[in-house]
Amino acid sequence: MTALTPASRVSSSTPSPFGERLRHWRQHRRLSQLDLAHVADVSTRHLSYVETGRASPSRDMVLRLLDRLDIPLRERNALLEAAGYAPMYRERSLDAPDMASARAAVQRILACHEPWPALAMDRHWNLVMANRMVPMLMAGAAPVLLQPPVNVLRLSLHPDGLAPRIANLRQWREHLFERLRQQIHATGDDTLAALLAELKGYPESFGAEPLTLPGEHHGVLMPFEFRTPAGELRLISTTTVFGSPVDITLQELALETFFPADEASANLLRQLAAES
Repeated sequence: MTALTPASRVSSSTPSPFGERLRHWRQHRRLSQLDLAHVADVSTRHLSYVETGRASPSRDMVLRLLDRLDIPLRERNALLEAAGYAPMYRERSLDAPDMASARAAVQRILACHEPWPALAMDRHWNLVMANRMVPMLMAGAAPVLLQPPVNVLRLSLHPDGLAPRIANLRQWREHLFERLRQQIHATGDDTLAALLAELKGYPESFGAEPLTLPGEHHGVLMPFEFRTPAGELRLISTTTVFGSPVDITLQELALETFFPADEASANLLRQLAAES
């Protein structure tokens, strides 16, 4: 990828839609012009002029507004271009040579987590990497769901995927839906919105299963009870993201790690690892 020059101006013969996009994100964050003007240290009148296209913001002001609105890096690039400035955040595949150290770090984290399962996903919940425990848990799903790119949510909740083997499916489903809703709110991503609508359309078969089970710590730890031919695994799931990245790929990468919730599950995972 060609190196970016953040301070350079991008020439354009068409009117900039920056103001329109800025207003969309301000309303998406449920802020009034007065609210945003206050936190961004700009006058309400000037912000109004920017949103209507009557004033062109400086690059510093654009960056300040994007920061105060907590806009994802991918969208910041698009808004910078809309305002007439060059994008400043790079996006590279994890397979790119200059991402070797980041890729190696992720692989090391996943490998060191064994014999507990761990995986890495992109912004659309597509599987990027996994340690050797994850394929064992995915075995038995319909082949079409295992074709790359494997969507972790679709695989988990589809009736031909892992859903019939998840003992606390109702609780796990609601947990995933809530995470997805939060992600949609943060990013405004239409692909994620379509994915949520698809997942909600899958048939439900919960019986008398409770929505909340012991061991849940909302937003921190989530129980995951999974049936295997060798016995039931009681796991705890937690998610990790990279802190303060300046690369789009790394900001959008999430690591899902599972820990045994009891000694029986720990022993079963050790047994499965030894047999693999």
